[in-house]
Order: sequence, then C-alpha cells, then structure tokens
Amino acid sequence: MNFRYNMPWKADLHIHSYFSDGKFSPLTILEKAEKSELNAISITDHDSVNGIEVALKNCKKYGIEVIPGIEFSCDMNGKEIHILGYFIDYENKILQEYLRAFKKNRIDRIIKMIRKLNRMGSNIDATNFVNSISNNISIGRPHLAAEMVKEGFVKSYVEAFILYIGDGKPAFEKKKNPDIQEIIKLISKINGLSFVAHPGKNIDVERLNELIKYGINGIEIYHPSHSEADTKTYMEFSVNNNLLISGGSDFHGVIKADLRNFGKYFIGKEDVDKMRSKLSK
Repeated sequence: MNFRYNMPWKADLHIHSYFSDGKFSPLTILEKAEKSELNAISITDHDSVNGIEVALKNCKKYGIEVIPGIEFSCDMNGKEIHILGYFIDYENKILQEYLRAFKKNRIDRIIKMIRKLNRMGSNIDATNFVNSISNNISIGRPHLAAEMVKEGFVKSYVEAFILYIGDGKPAFEKKKNPDIQEIIKLISKINGLSFVAHPGKNIDVERLNELIKYGINGIEIYHPSHSEADTKTYMEFSVNNNLLISGGSDFHGVIKADLRNFGKYFIGKEDVDKMRSKLSK
C-alpha cells in the first residue's frame, strides 16, 4: 500500500461507477485511486447511490477516504443543470423515494429514444434492452449508445451521440427532471452539501447568483471542461460569495481522456475540512 507520506493530499470528488454511466466497479475505482495517489474520492453516480456502500466497506484497505456523494439532474428555468451532493445520508428514506421516481423517468426516456431509433432503422427492442440492465444501475444514454454499437447501427459510442442521441439530435428525448430548488432542499434534508457541477459548461454568473439565493453551498471549480480562465473566474466568485469549492475528474472510464484526467483534477485537505466545518455548524 502506498501511504503517500510526502505527497500532497488530494481528493477527486467527481467519479462515476458502473452503477450509472461509468465503466468500472467501485472496487476498481479504489484501485485506480490508490495508483493515482489520491487520498479521498467521492463516487457521484447520476441519480444513484448504489456504489457507495461497497466503496465504504473496502476503502480502508486502500488507505482512501470515501465521501458519500451523488450527481442529480435537475431543471432551472427549463435548462438541465447538474448538482453534486456530498456527505449525504445515502440510506435516507426520503432520498430513496426520490431515486425510485428518477429511475422510472430514466426508463421512460430511454424507451422513447429507442422508439425514435426504431423509426430510423434500429432493431433494438425497448423492453428487452431495459430488462437487460441491472436493477441497481441508473440507466442512461451511454448504455443505449453501447447497445447501438453492439447492434451495428453505429460504429462507435461517440458516433451514437453525434448522429442520434446527443442533445438536440434526431433520437434525443429530454429527461423529466425535478426543479433545482427542490434538489437543493433535498440535499439539505439528507444532511449533505450541494455544489454546482461544471458550471463552465452551461451556467453564467447570473444563474450562479440565483443559485446562491436557493441555498447552494459551493461550486465545482476544478473540472476537465474548465479553462484556466474559467477556474479563475469561479474561484473569485466563490471567494467573493463565501462559497465552498470542489473539484474532480468527472471520471467515467469510457474515453481515453478519462484515463488521462483521473488523478489530475482534485481539491486539497483544507477544502474538504471546510466542508466538514460547514456541516458541523
């Protein structure tokens, strides 16, 4: 085991497992985290907490702290925004009720997308496909993309998104998401902290100011999609508005860039301690 006594303390708080749209199991993620000299991680699967318990049960042997997390899809004025929740009570009954509703919405969406693909020549059977996905997995477009490749309808995962199921493409179907204020309140109810995920992708300063009014706790500053200018802008905004900061690789393990990014996007111990301090208050 690598105890990393002389290494900087690093926490990657944005990682996806195969319980949502990631490629690897929580155990494999812990192995990769150890090799990447991370001290803490958060498995933040989309609308799912099923990877947390196995990670928590096995993290000590890797010398890595696991912070219970999740990434919620929600709507803000008609636009999809992602919110990260950290230190959540992942066994909370209120959360479990929400997740059951999210799961149904995800299945309904995938079925509608498959029906659109069927009209374009795909022979994927919606019922068989949905039933082939484990009940513990939060089904999404990446699973459908993999099935499209398997069928031979497209040549690659990327092509599936570019030609058919990416945002605004012919087989795209918008998810039915809860309102963002509802999700921020939910995270608070389950004793967690709420963070805006990768704001550089689709959130301007005006929206960030609105999210502060809703009670957001922090912003994901360090992310592969952020330029140096983005990172600086969001850091200054966080400091000026007394917000916490987070960061991570947004690791899925599906494309080569994921493997390069793992272990390179992180926050330090002081930032995680500030989260704990906020919770204790």
